[in-house]
Amino acid sequence: MGDIGKLLMVVGGVVFVAGFVFLVLSRSGIPLGKLPGDIVYRGKNTTVYFPIVTSIVLSVVLSLVLYLISRFRQ
Repeated sequence: MGDIGKLLMVVGGVVFVAGFVFLVLSRSGIPLGKLPGDIVYRGKNTTVYFPIVTSIVLSVVLSLVLYLISRFRQ
């Protein structure tokens, strides 16, 4: 039971840090989520948003960061 508690605390910390990073990025003027290539469909009563390019950019950046972390840990 203690392992689940530790896991939940780590996941909560990661979510907190990710939220803080997104808050700082939104205030810095980086148009994350509004990049060219992100698809927005606005109908009469609905709005559907597909952040394709933003997802690709975040994936590349996170892959590079995790790669660098793994290289320095060895």
